[in-house]
Amino acid sequence: MRLRPLPILFLAILLTPLEAQKPRARDLGIPLPGSPGPLNAITDVAGVMIGHTTLIQGEGPLVVGKGPVRTGVTAIFPRGSDSPDPVFGAWFALNGNGEMTGTTYLEENGYLWGPVMLTNTLSIGTVRDATIEWLVKHGRNDFLFSLPVVAETWDGGLNDIQGFHVKKEHVFAALESAGAGRVPEGNVGGGTGMVCHQFKGGIGTSSRKIAVDLGGYIVGVLVQCNYGRRPRLSVLGTPVGAEIMDLKPCVTKGGKSTARAQAPCTPELDESGGGSIIVVVATDAPLLPHQLKRLAKRVALGVGRMGGLGEDSSGDIFIAFSTANAGAWNDSTVSTIKVFPSEKMNPLFQATVEATEESILNAMLAAETMTGGDGHRVYALPSGRLIAALKKYGRM
Repeated sequence: MRLRPLPILFLAILLTPLEAQKPRARDLGIPLPGSPGPLNAITDVAGVMIGHTTLIQGEGPLVVGKGPVRTGVTAIFPRGSDSPDPVFGAWFALNGNGEMTGTTYLEENGYLWGPVMLTNTLSIGTVRDATIEWLVKHGRNDFLFSLPVVAETWDGGLNDIQGFHVKKEHVFAALESAGAGRVPEGNVGGGTGMVCHQFKGGIGTSSRKIAVDLGGYIVGVLVQCNYGRRPRLSVLGTPVGAEIMDLKPCVTKGGKSTARAQAPCTPELDESGGGSIIVVVATDAPLLPHQLKRLAKRVALGVGRMGGLGEDSSGDIFIAFSTANAGAWNDSTVSTIKVFPSEKMNPLFQATVEATEESILNAMLAAETMTGGDGHRVYALPSGRLIAALKKYGRM
């Protein structure tokens, strides 16, 4: 009798109770700088909505087209899923060995139309096309919605990336599941199969609130982290990576995808530190595109604080948008808008750096150890050893 293949575990990640999530950095008492918003997430910026589709299937030897599958899609709506109103936006590449579609239009016109989508490298075309189709089905059939922003990082170490498992329905599910509130982190959405500083990486988020006398605005950050060498991993100036030089990515004996974290595992030889990180910055401060470009550039400082160098093979690409100035776009009349003073932007720069740093750490703390095709395993960052390292160096 011929057996049918197991279906992909197809999850449109919905917002779940806080109890279902592993402790985040601040839950562990790590004294990170700055004042976060109520959720300490990009969704602290009113209107921002996040949706994930997570695809997990199979174990054992890699068979292209069959799996194992460890991938997904993440959708970020600036003004909610029902709003056709664009936002001011800008982008910046620290190192451009990656892709973010739609940036030519964004650079020229300064407007971001529709959602920002995150996925794996070989699915970027599928996600782009499906996003356009979804927008058209929802009445966004103007030319301006035909150039969506889709960004990628490579998950080929854990995922059957050449099997092209992300389909149109998975993109639709991410878009339709988007909501405000808590953001699931770690092995979810586009971050499902990602690796960060040779620990399990993925999706992470954080936010900062600036002083009331400057408007009390929020800066929120979401990352899809898939970059970095272990020895350079730093948290609050502590050489955490150097303190935890075991638990490197490895291959289980015989290529078995056993779930047992202690099964024999031979370390992989790749120490390049290459990979990619995509960072999305949202704010409700009334910033114009050239000011948002300045904000996007400061993301690099947060990545650098964690030990990233923008390696040659890495795609370190960042996008920033402002939800202020609703209704600013029109094609016939002059608009009146508010503008934040450029000379007062330093607190926004600081908020961006701090929230980026914390988002990366939250991604690694939320992630779970994962084993993919041919027994390739990536371990989660052990929170207990992280805390021990911080205490050793007087950071806690």
